[in-house]
Amino acid sequence: MDRSFANAPRLALAVSTALAGLALTGCMTSAAPRADTSFASAQTALAKGQVDKAISHAESAVLAEPRNPGFRALLGAAYMEAGRFQSAATSFGDALDLGDENPRTVLSFALAKIALGEGRAAAAVLDEYNTLIDPADLGLALALSGEPERGVHVLINAVRGSEEAVTPKLRQNLAYAYALAGNWRAARVMAAEDVPADQVDQRLTQWAAMSAPEQFQQRVAALLDVSPRSDGGQPQQLALGNFPSQDVMFAEAAEQAPVALAAASPAPVMEPYSPPTFEQAFTAPAPSIQSVEPAQAGVRFVSNPVVQQLPARAERPAPRMASAAPQRRMAPAAVAAPIASDKSEASHLVQLGSYDSKIEAQRGWTMLKGKYPELKDHKVVITEAVVGGRTFWRVAADGFGPKSARSLCGTVKSSGRGCFAYAASSPPAGAVKRDVQMAARTR
Repeated sequence: MDRSFANAPRLALAVSTALAGLALTGCMTSAAPRADTSFASAQTALAKGQVDKAISHAESAVLAEPRNPGFRALLGAAYMEAGRFQSAATSFGDALDLGDENPRTVLSFALAKIALGEGRAAAAVLDEYNTLIDPADLGLALALSGEPERGVHVLINAVRGSEEAVTPKLRQNLAYAYALAGNWRAARVMAAEDVPADQVDQRLTQWAAMSAPEQFQQRVAALLDVSPRSDGGQPQQLALGNFPSQDVMFAEAAEQAPVALAAASPAPVMEPYSPPTFEQAFTAPAPSIQSVEPAQAGVRFVSNPVVQQLPARAERPAPRMASAAPQRRMAPAAVAAPIASDKSEASHLVQLGSYDSKIEAQRGWTMLKGKYPELKDHKVVITEAVVGGRTFWRVAADGFGPKSARSLCGTVKSSGRGCFAYAASSPPAGAVKRDVQMAARTR
């Protein structure tokens, strides 16, 4: 049921029934039955407005198949509908980290970050994916992120495009962006294009009531038609950092193994078996966990475009098909202590990730730069590696001294990601030295 309220800006978010019917078609053979069943139950509950039940089922699906970006995105949708912006931002961020590039997921992540007061982070993500997002959505999202002038610019350019592209949605989003920029005269003129004359003042009054910079959460909540509530974050056992891909596990095992083991040695003497401790059992790599490519992720949680609600006489966006609004929280990167100034040594590198292809590695570096400001003055080194017969691509940042490398790794690990430092003279095992990419220094 559409839960819109009269004359108030909002974002209608929905699970596409057409996509829902294709759930997991790309990875049905590898998904555990519990994950499939939980995912379907979460979709059903979300469509019925049973938000808490949807969250419970979606969390079960993620726990059963943690590297499925579609599951993570649906969990973010359930959190968003519950008004849990921090948990939603984390879930949508995890989906992006796993390769989900659906513009709806990006948009939902940005809105969740805006609701958390992290407008700069939201704008950075919107800029990264700007070519994939509808200008009408992109412009208003930028305006909400704290950059209304940029949002107006994007929307004006869209209005100046073909006549077919100029819709009531686009005009009303431009009107709202004008209001956020403080240009109330232009906002009134544009709003009057679709809003009856006797309702324009009411529309502007509603916008003015939420125009203060500190009301970022109220603006997003009103747009989504949700009620924010206290949120301590998603359960720790669902953290993506707990579930590295097999390539990463292979790499870490190879890098940590003593070099002497590579040489021939007598057969080891078998030791008596002793049951693993709970901690060992929990942290041991699980061979059944597979990295899911974006094309295999199955259903994506999607939203209708960002659009201001119009009066009855104007065109309206597609009706909401599930009463859940997405949200997603990339757990805020931990605030690092100042990194020791030993950069002049430039003797160490910091490995930050391992990917299945060079393209994914390049995308991963882009994401890492946005998440960790400490990387902005460092070059990236993308290296091909072969470990255990498998090929993958390592992403490392160079130009560190021993202390600064350890400090950065501490920051990265505290945010739930893997990281280790190594001397440039002693690269990790398995590197194919003929294929090393040095990227231009980021300014």
